[in-house]
Amino acid sequence: MWCLILERTLLYFSCYIQELPHRTELYHEVPPTCWPIVYSPDYNITFMGLEKLHPFDAGKWGKVINFLKEEKLIADDLIVQAREATEDDLLVVHTRRYLNKLKWSFVVATITEIPPVLFLPNFLVQRKVLKPLRMQTGGTIMGNGHERDFMDDRRVYIMDVYNRYIYPGDGFAKRAIKRKVELDWGTEDTEYLQKVQTHVEGALNELRPDIIVYNAGTDILDGDPLGGLAISPQGIVKRDEVVFKAARSHRIPILMVTSGGYQKRTARIIADSILNLHNLGLIDKELATSEAENPKCNVEKLDCPSHLTIQRTRKASPWDCEILLTDIQNASSAGLHLPCKAI
Repeated sequence: MWCLILERTLLYFSCYIQELPHRTELYHEVPPTCWPIVYSPDYNITFMGLEKLHPFDAGKWGKVINFLKEEKLIADDLIVQAREATEDDLLVVHTRRYLNKLKWSFVVATITEIPPVLFLPNFLVQRKVLKPLRMQTGGTIMGNGHERDFMDDRRVYIMDVYNRYIYPGDGFAKRAIKRKVELDWGTEDTEYLQKVQTHVEGALNELRPDIIVYNAGTDILDGDPLGGLAISPQGIVKRDEVVFKAARSHRIPILMVTSGGYQKRTARIIADSILNLHNLGLIDKELATSEAENPKCNVEKLDCPSHLTIQRTRKASPWDCEILLTDIQNASSAGLHLPCKAI
């Protein structure tokens, strides 16, 4: 089974049918009246102000939800609730030795790039730092973590659009990219959107995936301290529109994760993008409901990665979509790499 994942405008194709080797609580039946938006308040990291020591807004997902509530688009009982990955879930892809390392605060401090975490008791680190990451999934920064994960998996097609001059500069990981689009410092809307549209269409014309997983980072935003590009808020909204329209025109289900972005205003931009997708009819609760009630639909639960619950309807319809308000990069930092599995 093929899966397409777009990360920061990066495309992964993978997904293979396989049963999980253990009993898991990650999967649950989703009421058909819910919006295709997966969220948990536990995503947001807050503890004694330590989250402010990192440029990433660790509470942006809650802000996005609040903006959508203000616009009367969603309500708490209409959101799909994410579940936390257990140790057994994580052991599907990690050794116990690696997970045991996360029981040392200095290791987590290194991973999160927040030195004061070193001085916290590990039970607080587990509760306040790692638990939110165990509920999240996997811009401008090259997606070298996932590229290394899928290096030798021929079922995975990766398209990555990124600033060639910034972190991580991982030459080995670049070997996994099937469609590499490298950008210069200060790239602006016109050039960026043209390249995104051209290469997304090009990738989808090369092969047809069963699902698109779109890592829609906002670290491309002008002024981002790490991204180094100059994309406007309107450019980000348009980028998401381009990707969703491409998915629909090719009749491919799509999953979007919000990923990186190191400015406080990114939450408003993400919310505006979701509202725009809704206004264009590219995401809609009624469409999800009608599909769920269609007796010809076969519901297929997906795990991308194991600590996230998503669900899509398999039918001859291009309208299937999910939006996960999570961050792939943060989850990867916490040791949460998993291939995308359909079971």
